[in-house]
Amino acid sequence: MTPGSGLQAGLKNRHLSMIAIGGVIGAGLFVGSSTGIATAGPGILLSYALVGTLVVLVMRMLGEMSAANPTSGSFSAHADRALGRWAGFSIGWLYWFFWVVVLAVEATAGAKILEGWMPTVPQWGWALIVMIVLTATNLVSVGSYGEFEFWFAGIKVVAIAAFIVVGGLAVFGVLPGVHSDKAGLGNLTGHGGFLPHGPGAILTGVLLVVFSFMGSEIATLAAGESEDPQKAVTKSTNSIIWRIGVFYLGSILVVVSLLPWNDPSIKKQGSYVAALDSLGIAHAGQIMNVIVLTSVLSCLNSGLYTASRMAFSLGERGDAPKAFARTTSRGVPVAAIVASVVFGFVAVFFNYKFPDTIFNFLVNSSGAVALFVWLVICFSQLRMRKIIQAEAPEKLVVKMWLYPYLTWATAGLIVFVLGYMLTDTAGPNSGRTTVLLSLLVAAVVVVVAVVKEKVAADRRPVAAVETETDKVSV
Repeated sequence: MTPGSGLQAGLKNRHLSMIAIGGVIGAGLFVGSSTGIATAGPGILLSYALVGTLVVLVMRMLGEMSAANPTSGSFSAHADRALGRWAGFSIGWLYWFFWVVVLAVEATAGAKILEGWMPTVPQWGWALIVMIVLTATNLVSVGSYGEFEFWFAGIKVVAIAAFIVVGGLAVFGVLPGVHSDKAGLGNLTGHGGFLPHGPGAILTGVLLVVFSFMGSEIATLAAGESEDPQKAVTKSTNSIIWRIGVFYLGSILVVVSLLPWNDPSIKKQGSYVAALDSLGIAHAGQIMNVIVLTSVLSCLNSGLYTASRMAFSLGERGDAPKAFARTTSRGVPVAAIVASVVFGFVAVFFNYKFPDTIFNFLVNSSGAVALFVWLVICFSQLRMRKIIQAEAPEKLVVKMWLYPYLTWATAGLIVFVLGYMLTDTAGPNSGRTTVLLSLLVAAVVVVVAVVKEKVAADRRPVAAVETETDKVSV
């Protein structure tokens, strides 16, 4: 049980292991990779490697802090202690905002697939059904969330592993019954070179792939409800390198080896569907739709869990309504879950009613939150290492490499990526729009946090004076 909270240790080790593995495989990998390949060619591998390295470093820092102090608030609780109440408040609410917007995006994506299979139910109806089912799952118990996520993530993992094995055999010409005339490692350099659009395309690719990595940190939030939080955090932190290497770099390498990067089918059908089709695998599109739907449901399930646990932590620290910190006898924070779902439903409504205005603003204004979270983790770790060393050095079971130099280098790289996004001005959903709107929302939240802290500080002396007066009169 998480110390001092009503959450319960309802997640088993197998749940945590699969949540950690599945957390790095978002629907964005299946859906969004085709745009990255079209933009950077085979060089998109360097974009994925660069962002993957960034995530590994950030997760190492988060692992250091979370192994020493496992909590449902994760990086928000660490920022609260290391940088101040304003930091924990701000990043916690921004992260909550990010995930409730993701709920709407993923619910709509899942509804589109389901409507294609059963058009008698309208798209908004499917979105409603999916949200209600997963809300019910989260309301039952943390164990039911863990069980659903175990199977959702399991399907994703098996699907990508099978894709890598089958695709790899085809690339080397040893897959029985398949004779692909396009497959081969020559595709990496044979169509305009490894970087057909020049080295600059690597950074453009970074902007396209960075958000598909969001979710890696979920395991550190879930660890607070596991049987052995410290062990769970340590294990998920140590395994992040091979998870990103295999699932992201491995699968994308297979895609750009099976087909020339500029093959029209990659953009038309999606990278993974096009790759499977090139091998003549029957019903490749439907197979991939099932896998994407599973990823969407997994992301929805985890998004609702993550948003509610962050709301719970904020409530526990007095940065959200106290009702958010209340739990049922099964350790379920009902108010935190319902509040997250309600905002998710409102965002789904905006997606159908005002897709190009209000919903577009929501998506863009939460788009850079991932990078803000990673930056706050860097600065929190710089302070928290000193605090842990002073108070309980034996808790440093996970250590950031080359501290503090690598931490500063990571923070510098994140700031560089944010700066580079400002140079992207193409279209209404450009990098510049995303950064500026995200900064606007972040500024508003920080102002609220600072004002709240100042009001609380102004009240404290008054309360102290009243107490002293009472003592004198007695």
